[in-house]
Amino acid sequence: MSTGTAPTPTRKIITVVGAAIVKDGKVLCAQRGEGKSLAGFWEFPGGKVEPHETPREALHREIEEELRCDIEVADEVCTSSYDYDFGTVVLTTFIGHLHSGAPRLTEHQAIRWLAPAEMPTLDWAPADHEAVRMIAAMAFPSAADAA
Repeated sequence: MSTGTAPTPTRKIITVVGAAIVKDGKVLCAQRGEGKSLAGFWEFPGGKVEPHETPREALHREIEEELRCDIEVADEVCTSSYDYDFGTVVLTTFIGHLHSGAPRLTEHQAIRWLAPAEMPTLDWAPADHEAVRMIAAMAFPSAADAA
């Protein structure tokens, strides 16, 4: 007779990527739109990695779809995971540099360009907390610094 506990159901794993897009020393922060899961929380824009894509390819595609601009995907910041009620999100965050175009709102309700140290003042989605903590300690050169 077995006295073990019942196995826990397998949680859905959702692999996503996000971009901390840097321009003129500031980082783009995006607020999730109403009607979406985690509505109102701030995040780094991005989305799900499709089975045929690398994380960098997925991020490039998602930024084109969500913000209608083109970025250069640079260094990986970190990978973190968070257990939400709908599944476990495994998020890899990258630094991105605006290559062409200007970010436009298509899925988010607001965007803000903030100095890294200002980012912790926003109400971030839990999966983004580790990346926010790490990026908030970074310094990015602005156009004025290069002059």
